[in-house]
Amino acid sequence: MSAAEPRRVWGYHQLGADTAARIVAVAGIRPGDLVVDLGAGAGALTAPLVRAGARVIAIELHPRRAEQLRRRFRDADVEVQGADLARCRLPAEPFRVVANPPWALAETVRARLLTTARMRRADLLVPRWLARRWAAADPRITFGISVRAEAFRPAAPTGAAVAVLRPGRSRRP
Repeated sequence: MSAAEPRRVWGYHQLGADTAARIVAVAGIRPGDLVVDLGAGAGALTAPLVRAGARVIAIELHPRRAEQLRRRFRDADVEVQGADLARCRLPAEPFRVVANPPWALAETVRARLLTTARMRRADLLVPRWLARRWAAADPRITFGISVRAEAFRPAAPTGAAVAVLRPGRSRRP
């Protein structure tokens, strides 16, 4: 990295295992589902997705975390992509998303997924206020389960909620 390049800051709040399992259960993941975990981190959501029988594509930009994911899930049906969420390769076949993406990229992720024809449903853990705003503004998005800030380590700066995105045309211009 040159002196002219900004230093990338990695904000990170690990989701607790019980909460991750609850999110996957509420998402209704079934054996054989192809599920993309955007911003997979250390695999908090990837692990319960694997236990549910999903085929998982875990996308994680941070090189060390991506390598840890490869090692942790080497014997599971998990493909790890070390890629940026804005430019990562999404599956060519129909897929679901269950993810806790970096909150700074939530708007980018939402916009990209809602314009991806192969996406069947996305359960995105985002700041609670943002999930409410999205649900109020777009009929394709509903407000899902709430998650306390203390469900993360370290605690998140705010509570979170699952925003459920479903494909379809927005009724708004």
